[in-house]
Amino acid sequence: MRIAWMVISVFILLLILPSDMYAKSHHPSWCNEVGYTCLQVKSGQSWQSLFPDERERGLVMRVNHTNARLYPGMVIRIPDNLESSDLLDHAPFPLTIEPPEEKVIVVDLKKHAFGAYEADGQLIRWGPVTGGKDWCSDIDRSCRTKAGVFRIYSLGSSNCVSSKFPIPDGGAPMPYCMFFNGGQALHGSPGGVIRGNESHGCVRLFVDDAEWLRYDFVDPPRGFNQYRGTKIVVFGS
Repeated sequence: MRIAWMVISVFILLLILPSDMYAKSHHPSWCNEVGYTCLQVKSGQSWQSLFPDERERGLVMRVNHTNARLYPGMVIRIPDNLESSDLLDHAPFPLTIEPPEEKVIVVDLKKHAFGAYEADGQLIRWGPVTGGKDWCSDIDRSCRTKAGVFRIYSLGSSNCVSSKFPIPDGGAPMPYCMFFNGGQALHGSPGGVIRGNESHGCVRLFVDDAEWLRYDFVDPPRGFNQYRGTKIVVFGS
């Protein structure tokens, strides 16, 4: 009887707690970080309704590492200086590295992010990623994105689609695909980027990040060696 009353008391406490306190109890690592405030999504709210400004919306989505649809009860974090900050202010990578003497894309599957570095070592853009998951039941094997150093060897357009997934006929959209290891590619994914690794091995990106990489950063394969495209370094999960 005493246990039952304790359960009821906790339930009542959760109902009367302010939503921001409820959010902090669920995501202390996010909501206790200096410079951010957490918000618990209410029914009917969307990225567009909460953040009508496209620049601010894109920044908040990247800070939360997802372009998936919001749902009631979801907790998101918002930069306190949203109006004045830019993307690089929230980068999960160093702003400068030892000059690699060529462009390089760093993909970190633990940070769930990519970083695009110029030859002089300056980070010029970053964005969220979702890599391959540990096990794919539809093909009965691991789908992890392979870690290592690669070069992009094939580039696609907004019409790029998978030749294999979904099983058996393929056809899944892969806009702005950039293949770097067999069938594994960087590509855009509308609504499919989350803070986790859930793909069949490809690296999912926000569509506008994929388009920017494809047309404004990545160099196409050149010379007699078709694999001499832009370098990509993948750190595994």
